[in-house]
Amino acid sequence: MDIFVLLKQTFDTEEKIVLHNGAVQEDGVKFVINPYDEYAVEQAIQIRDELGGKVTLLSVGPERTAEALRTALAMGADEAVLISDERIKGDEFEVAEILANYLRGQSVDLLLGGNFSVDNGAGQVAIRLSSLLGLPHVASITKLEISGGKAIVHRDAEGDIEVIEVPLPALFTAQQGLNEPRYPSLPGIMKAKKKPFQHLSLDDIEGADSAVAKTERTELTLPPERKAGRILKGDLPQQVTELVQALRSESKVI
Repeated sequence: MDIFVLLKQTFDTEEKIVLHNGAVQEDGVKFVINPYDEYAVEQAIQIRDELGGKVTLLSVGPERTAEALRTALAMGADEAVLISDERIKGDEFEVAEILANYLRGQSVDLLLGGNFSVDNGAGQVAIRLSSLLGLPHVASITKLEISGGKAIVHRDAEGDIEVIEVPLPALFTAQQGLNEPRYPSLPGIMKAKKKPFQHLSLDDIEGADSAVAKTERTELTLPPERKAGRILKGDLPQQVTELVQALRSESKVI
């Protein structure tokens, strides 16, 4: 079984976000595998161990993303592909187009990814990619079983569980609870250094250089500091009057 895992490198969730001139400062920052992508990596390894095949990690990002891919290789994935190019702007439309152009030339039985990335939180790449490739897509899964060319998945549906059956190949995105990702072992770290690792540019992928970002971030700012709360005094009618006046003249929401 040919399994591909979509992986993104993100800020460590414990890092403090510092902005300068409308951009996030990356100097000295620790980067990690996007936490939701870790569930996808673990699930892919478990499926390969059960059914056989190969797990290939696939990422679009800067050169530093290689560190996250090496970590996932140390977890047990077989190969990694990093598509990195200064021309890539990185919006979800562009990334999905690039991934689709690469995957059209591959044999794919199963695609896994995280439910969303903890930096942008858009959750768009997987569903765009499934549309471009014409594959069934189920998001936010908490259980995955494969048998006879079909997949039965449990999907988190705002507190309820949906049970869905789809034919393979298909694309699934992982939610917390799907599994418990393993830590890379020392032998795994040593083996990861010798595993196949492809570095590709847009010129290496047919059609990828035609992908153009549809959005551009011009500036990033922190929300304004919250003002201290205040207690309304007087009887209930007086409090209501004061509250309405504050909402109208100070907050300007009515």
